[in-house]
Amino acid sequence: MKKIRYGIIGFGTFAELFIMPAIRAANNSELVAIQKRSIDAAKMKASEHSIPLYFDSVEALVASKEVDAVFIVSANSQHHAETLAAAAAGKHVLVEKPMAVSYAQAQEMTDACDRAGVTFMVAHMLRFSPLLRRMKDIIQSGLIGDVTFAQSHFIYDVRNSKRNWVLDKHAAGGGPLFDIAIHCLDSLRFVLNDDRIQSVKSILMPVHSAGNVEMTSVLSLQFSTGILSTIYSSYQSSYRQGFIEFFGTKGSVSAYQFTPSNVDAQLEIKFGKEGKIERVEKEDIHVPNLYISEIEHFSECILNNTKPVVTAMNSLHNQEILEMALNDSKK
Repeated sequence: MKKIRYGIIGFGTFAELFIMPAIRAANNSELVAIQKRSIDAAKMKASEHSIPLYFDSVEALVASKEVDAVFIVSANSQHHAETLAAAAAGKHVLVEKPMAVSYAQAQEMTDACDRAGVTFMVAHMLRFSPLLRRMKDIIQSGLIGDVTFAQSHFIYDVRNSKRNWVLDKHAAGGGPLFDIAIHCLDSLRFVLNDDRIQSVKSILMPVHSAGNVEMTSVLSLQFSTGILSTIYSSYQSSYRQGFIEFFGTKGSVSAYQFTPSNVDAQLEIKFGKEGKIERVEKEDIHVPNLYISEIEHFSECILNNTKPVVTAMNSLHNQEILEMALNDSKK
């Protein structure tokens, strides 16, 4: 089987622990190159993990004829320039979320990949989760009636993160809003199958300063269908937790820990009657390694010249919503 040869841009702890193993485990992909800012550090990691090629610049990596595609895992502020460089070199681009730090940058990235004729996808891995896909099926079947409200939260203690740049506004663009609320946002949009959000209200605490991001955010959204939603994200929790829930006219469906890979998760479906919870059903669902799923899908798209299920337009709208939230918080 032909395999897509990947170079990882921004080979830090996250790439080393999650992206590198996923590329190697994907049946249609292989890792051939990494890039770090220090050539000595790049050489050391390449030797440690038996990676053939190593570079200290993005330009050198994307110029390599041994690389077919790049997975960009650098700080958010670097996604734009690195995507443009990869597209100009004819490399396919898989980039970590959030897509960029502004809508204008995101649009330029999309346009550059379109002009170059390369496959482009933002790594919204949760779209490959059987947990969220089952939620989507439940809602589309009408089992819980017409959805009226949806909510999600994602919280953790940022002091446990090894990504020092996440608290720097220039590097990150935003705090938990850009880092983890984006997972909630894209998951809600995916499950509800709603391409547009027409209203965004936000509270960020504390408000952004010249160099610092918010530590907690709350978004209030209205979907194009009229469904209302809230998203809460925070770096100030004593533990890590994700939650997603949809309320309908007949019942609700919810799940904790909807974001991790390699877990046995559980859906809870509640049905109401005469103002009381009539019954509760639970479904156990195994969630595989979603990093492998997204990489295999992206490689398949390249090999077969097909479009990714995570479209550029979807990711552009996510970036637009993030920007709307930032702007609303300043009012």
